[in-house]
Amino acid sequence: MSKAKYTSLITQEANRLGFDFVGFAKAEKLDDAAKNLERWLNQGMQGKMGYMANHFDKRIDPRKLVPGAKTVVTLTYNHFTEKKQEDPTAPKISKYAYGKDYHFVLKNKLKTLLNFIHETIGAVDGRCFVDSAPVMEREWAKKTGAGWIGKNTLLIHPKKGSYFFLAELIIDIELVYDHPIKDYCGRCTRCIDACPTEAISPNGYVVDGSKCISYFTIELKETIPPDYKDKFDNWMFGCDICQDVCPWNRFSKQHQEPEFEPHPHLLELKKEEWEEITEEVFREIFRKSPVKRTKYAGLKRNIDFLK
Repeated sequence: MSKAKYTSLITQEANRLGFDFVGFAKAEKLDDAAKNLERWLNQGMQGKMGYMANHFDKRIDPRKLVPGAKTVVTLTYNHFTEKKQEDPTAPKISKYAYGKDYHFVLKNKLKTLLNFIHETIGAVDGRCFVDSAPVMEREWAKKTGAGWIGKNTLLIHPKKGSYFFLAELIIDIELVYDHPIKDYCGRCTRCIDACPTEAISPNGYVVDGSKCISYFTIELKETIPPDYKDKFDNWMFGCDICQDVCPWNRFSKQHQEPEFEPHPHLLELKKEEWEEITEEVFREIFRKSPVKRTKYAGLKRNIDFLK
């Protein structure tokens, strides 16, 4: 079969599995992205996320992750929901964390896709990645035309917005490669203006991770600096501000993934119930959720910080 046929078969199967976009890029070293990452790290914008500096060589070259790699396949999976927490005064949780942990949901789909490639094409060597290894996923997504990297540094698609997960397959066969698309942020500064901690640089395209609400509420394991008191806009886990204000997200549509549906009680909890949440309730509501990452003590710390 030809490269075009293989590319078409992989795309069709990925779409069948629920992925909204499938793009292909040549596996090569990311020289420009490497310089940007090095500059970002040297400025300490990773905060306490020490892992961001680990495996630098693998992060900028997929052939170090999969020897002989020829193609990076980028896939996107919608997680946008119109559902909201019922109590407007309750501490807020990011939309992506309403349902089951996306790492498990997407990893299973990627394994199915990789098995399909083995059965259909043959002995293809490759690995699946879902935000859990040193892969510069937004750079690869940009290369395939899955969107442009916006001023909030998130990937934005002109017809789908930015409420989607990214996943990758790195494989050792050549396919038909895609091309980047134009940046449509223009003069818009809504995300920059809306960020309460001023994490986004004045000109955009750089986020100081050590100032981001998501960093404080998920990544930081220490005490939240008191300087940020009253600057979290009531977010207790993650933050959607720079996406909520983005004009391109008017095109976001409700996801169709049952696994991403929230626990029946999650959206019902009132402010007082969150403030008095017990470890037992935490375990029940977030049993298979990405919120487990912050643990009960971490979420309690976040909620107490908002008082």
